[in-house]
Amino acid sequence: MTIPYFVLTPGQREVPLNVLGTQVTVLASNATTQSYGITFQRGDEGTGPPPHSHDWDEAFYVLGGEVEFLCDGHAHMCQPGTLVHVPRGTVHGFHYGKGGGQMLEITGEGALAAQMFTAIDREIPAGPPDIPKLLEVLERNGVAVTA
Repeated sequence: MTIPYFVLTPGQREVPLNVLGTQVTVLASNATTQSYGITFQRGDEGTGPPPHSHDWDEAFYVLGGEVEFLCDGHAHMCQPGTLVHVPRGTVHGFHYGKGGGQMLEITGEGALAAQMFTAIDREIPAGPPDIPKLLEVLERNGVAVTA
């Protein structure tokens, strides 16, 4: 089945999801494109996911602010215009630097990122998270957190 092209204007975007302090706007899910997924992410200073891995490729393009990425134990402070490619299975995490940041996330075929972000928004209330519940949601969506 061929997926028809689409154009998504700012006024047509879904409401951002609250994912543990990061606002995630799903621009195109893997299910929609039948291939890749794209999200726009905006986070406050200090927020971001802990080191984790999953079975899909992922790339991030920093649009604003600064974002510190940790990939396989190596830290990288990334400024706007920086692309970070994370192959499937790579332990990675990030946090937004001073003043917060913005970036695009592109996920490879078979990613469950959009579904995971939606589940976190729906099942984990704002504030300090229920860690066992959060880990269950992540595991259910193919993400393994590494302490």
